[in-house]
Amino acid sequence: MTVRITQDGLTTVVTIDRPHVRNAVDRATAQALADAFRGFEADPGSKVAVLTGAGSTFCAGADLRAIAGGEPNRLQPDGDAPMGPSRMVLSKPVIAAISGYAVAGGLELACWADLRVVESDAVLGVFCRRVGVPLIDGGTVRLPRIVGLGRALDLILTGREVHADEALRIGLADRVVPPGQALAAALELARQIAAFPPAAMLADRAGVYRGLDLDLAQALASEFQHGMPAVVEGAAGARRFVGEER
Repeated sequence: MTVRITQDGLTTVVTIDRPHVRNAVDRATAQALADAFRGFEADPGSKVAVLTGAGSTFCAGADLRAIAGGEPNRLQPDGDAPMGPSRMVLSKPVIAAISGYAVAGGLELACWADLRVVESDAVLGVFCRRVGVPLIDGGTVRLPRIVGLGRALDLILTGREVHADEALRIGLADRVVPPGQALAAALELARQIAAFPPAAMLADRAGVYRGLDLDLAQALASEFQHGMPAVVEGAAGARRFVGEER
């Protein structure tokens, strides 16, 4: 098994388990990752997922040794992506717990997640630049949306290392924690998110992503339309709040 799936309360933990190759993703592992997140999406008892890597590395990207040996990752334009789940649009949040290296396709998986919890000695970067491999798992799409156009181009064109302090400063990391603490911190964050009333939280999350591709008027209309079903939940919360105040 190259991908382990465990449950921590309402959180599904998906672990890339190939530490001998720094959790590089070959074709079978990409398939297993995609299947794991399809399972998470379909499970009503799981509210948040955490993606992490076994050992001391998040993910070093695609398995170049497997590719060089004639076993490339899936390269079709439809369906699962080369790294597995990076074309998926999920309805529930995913947190990346990053230790060691999150580089090349590993960085693309990290950017696919909603939030990134990064250990203070971790390194991120578009290292595939150094070997002439392009970003085809959403890196050119998501990285500019996360850190802005200029910073994304800096990372994409140079392939340089990004350490945790810079990642936090530019928005690539959402939390920085001591070495060895990324998974624990990500699980605690997942518990906080899972404890919120779900309808409004999921509607707001979906509204953020939908609005990225719309002009302001369309985005506001979409936000209202898709947020309205959660207003009932919000009204109940307001009544509870007023009752508690009294």
